[in-house]
Amino acid sequence: SSSASNGTSNLNTASSYAIVQAAIQRAQERLLNDTFVPWKFHPRHSGFEPAANATKVFIKSVTIQQNATDSSAVLKPMAGEVSENYTLSISTTGTVAITAISSIGIIRALDTFTQLFYQHSTDTAVYCPYAPVAVLDAPKFAHRGLSMDVARNYYPPSSIMHTIDVLAWNKFNRLRLHATDAQSWPLDIPALPELSTKGAYRKGLSYSPQQLTEIQAYGMYRGVQVYIEIDMPGHTSVIALAYPDLIAAYNIQPNWSTYAAEPPSGSLKLNSSAVYEFLHTLWEDLLPRLAPYSAYFHTGGDEVNPNAYSLDDTVRSNQTSVLQPLIQTLVDYNHDYVRAAGMTPIVWEEMLLDWNLTLGSDVIVQTWLSDESVAKTVQKGHKVLAGNYNYWYLDCGYGSWVDPPPSTTNPYYPYNDYCTPLKNWHLIYSHSPFASLSTTNTSSATYIPPSSLDLILGGEVHIWSEKTDPFNFDAVVWPRAAAAAEVLWSGNQDAEGRNRSLVEVGKRLGVWRERMVERGVGAGVVQMVWCTQDERGCVADGLG
Repeated sequence: SSSASNGTSNLNTASSYAIVQAAIQRAQERLLNDTFVPWKFHPRHSGFEPAANATKVFIKSVTIQQNATDSSAVLKPMAGEVSENYTLSISTTGTVAITAISSIGIIRALDTFTQLFYQHSTDTAVYCPYAPVAVLDAPKFAHRGLSMDVARNYYPPSSIMHTIDVLAWNKFNRLRLHATDAQSWPLDIPALPELSTKGAYRKGLSYSPQQLTEIQAYGMYRGVQVYIEIDMPGHTSVIALAYPDLIAAYNIQPNWSTYAAEPPSGSLKLNSSAVYEFLHTLWEDLLPRLAPYSAYFHTGGDEVNPNAYSLDDTVRSNQTSVLQPLIQTLVDYNHDYVRAAGMTPIVWEEMLLDWNLTLGSDVIVQTWLSDESVAKTVQKGHKVLAGNYNYWYLDCGYGSWVDPPPSTTNPYYPYNDYCTPLKNWHLIYSHSPFASLSTTNTSSATYIPPSSLDLILGGEVHIWSEKTDPFNFDAVVWPRAAAAAEVLWSGNQDAEGRNRSLVEVGKRLGVWRERMVERGVGAGVVQMVWCTQDERGCVADGLG
């Protein structure tokens, strides 16, 4: 149905059949409308295409077979709960066969199928130069996501849905919306209306319950589960615009860095009954609306600055021994609500590794500070998501967004951001959730036993929006995120454990970038055309 294709359907019309039919419709549209001519990847003025008057073998039939009935989890699966495996074959006589265990596997197969065809430069046909084709494909990691910050800068629903499309083409299966932060609250909560009426940057720059449902349904039909993060107790100062009594150390100037990672400072009070009344109302409103579409809910927990609580009139201390049990109580309270709504909690690594909280065995820990954090989390028996900021933070390297004080400019020169340099696609591809881990050296700080590898669910690549908005988002994220997508789907090593050739990866990524651009994605350049047209390419000579 057109509503399914457009992602505006709800759970009343969602079914495995509807998901597959929508995927077929999208594949047909791609094959008819894609106009990608791969001239950049052949020697200049060469005849790389089949002759326009050559004998043609047409696609005669496409057989799609789902070999099992979808489980009820297919609409909002936990990591690994629904198979994404598929097979795809194209014969030299023009027959196509797709098989998969689940409707999500069929989505993945059809996305691959559309990527095997090119527009003929005469505009008379599309063709596949690869037949016969035999693909047996399956993901290496079950959780393959993008974390998208929609709080520091606002993104209209159409921008988020565009990103969901691109994620699906890249075989990502998760989009985490970092929905609120210190700077804005763009999420409408009908039971707490002033959160967005006062916390959004302006009227109209917030997501209504209907819009949020449409975004999640749009992802569901494309095999991309959209889940939400409400970060706390830090990164919450915006709440003070509506409820000033709930926030400690609000917008302290000029020395905001004493109390927070970035301005405006402010943290949710830790020993206030009013805070818990607020949270009760928030969770009772929000979580039941998210649960039909999400298996997860992220409760945050990063960058909690103890100094903020020296100004908390319910605590008046920055001592870990005082704060830790209060944060434990807060997290337990929130996670009870998440579980009651039928979802699994996710937290940032600091809750486990810095604050030493006791987390439920179901809680997934998202790491970002180091590879050692992955190992420590697994050693404590928790499932983990990787995303080391030294490799997979896409916002790094664009310079500081905080201006230097007028009288002390030079100490800040050359005005780098905290995580410079920019993470180029080579660096992104070199990293994986298994990076730096040892399964043999028991004395290593990153040792984990082989039997615990399955606790590493996968990872997410991150884009924080201090210097990113809908107008430059594509160029910042793509095609670099596609490099992480291949690592998460195929791994960055071959079957023999050898690192894949970055020369060959670059060729694939270059072609894929051009196809994304043709589909309306403002992706950045991989290499200049001379490099892609010359058969030797642009490879370092080893002398520099």
